[in-house]
Amino acid sequence: MSEDSGRTTGTAEPLARADRVETVDSATEVFVAHRNLLFTVAYEMLGSAADAEDVLQETWLRWVGVEPATVREERAYLVRIVTRQALDRMRALGRRKESYVGPWLPEPLLTAPDVAEDVELADSISMAMLLVLETLAPVERAVFVLREVFDVEYDEIAQAVGRTPAAVRQLAYRARAHVAARRPRGTVSPAQTRAALQAFQRAVETGELQSLLDILAPDVVALSDGGGVKHALLRPIVGVDKVSRLLAGGWWRRDAVRSVEPVQINGGPGLLVRVDGEVDGVVAVRVENGYITGAYHVRNPEKLSRVAKENAVSR
Repeated sequence: MSEDSGRTTGTAEPLARADRVETVDSATEVFVAHRNLLFTVAYEMLGSAADAEDVLQETWLRWVGVEPATVREERAYLVRIVTRQALDRMRALGRRKESYVGPWLPEPLLTAPDVAEDVELADSISMAMLLVLETLAPVERAVFVLREVFDVEYDEIAQAVGRTPAAVRQLAYRARAHVAARRPRGTVSPAQTRAALQAFQRAVETGELQSLLDILAPDVVALSDGGGVKHALLRPIVGVDKVSRLLAGGWWRRDAVRSVEPVQINGGPGLLVRVDGEVDGVVAVRVENGYITGAYHVRNPEKLSRVAKENAVSR
């Protein structure tokens, strides 16, 4: 009897391990299928690709430990996990930003041209929108992103943020009103966007003032982020006269060989700046009604790891 018991146990252990491997493989397949969506959710909540990747790692560790039979809808369950992890990370980021040197800008992403074709997605990850989302409280931001961008049901959001569905509806209402009062307005065609970016590129390469005056909106805003490591503006510059003089007078380094390449940054027009062949920064521009209303210059080296190759984002 004891021999039979021993043989049974010896057989059961490899079977258990095999079942576990199969479960992990299945969990991995599901996670990979939703990875781009989960990254986009985390990135829109955090404004940092590096922190979004950390959140995805934590999400994976929790997901692989979930019993599959308890999961009714995989996408919703994964979004719930990533939201909770991102909320925890947002609180830590808030403390970090308090000691940040100079203006803080989101970590830029080099994106594929087809991202711009999804107007809602491109708008939601734009530098301008991410800066607006920074003005929301963490839970309000989570609710806005999940509801307005990813169309998650109120009941699912409530489970993700630990609030009642009624409370979530109120949070969504307040967040929408807050964002609507601050979000950039105006529509622009792809042709207008290309023309504005080309004119902007020529202007910053040549320093020719009239070209800048022709393409900058009267209330244009320029921001730059050097993270205390690279030279950058210490405060926003507002108005066409100030911004045009800034660009024409040396915002760009002139003491080295530079190249300026048009690219897609966060689903919109931008420029990749290289100095002596090395990436020195990126500039994302906001185009409205054919004019540039915002220029966001990121030079902090810690924020430039996602501009070497295209990043996949999705809804």
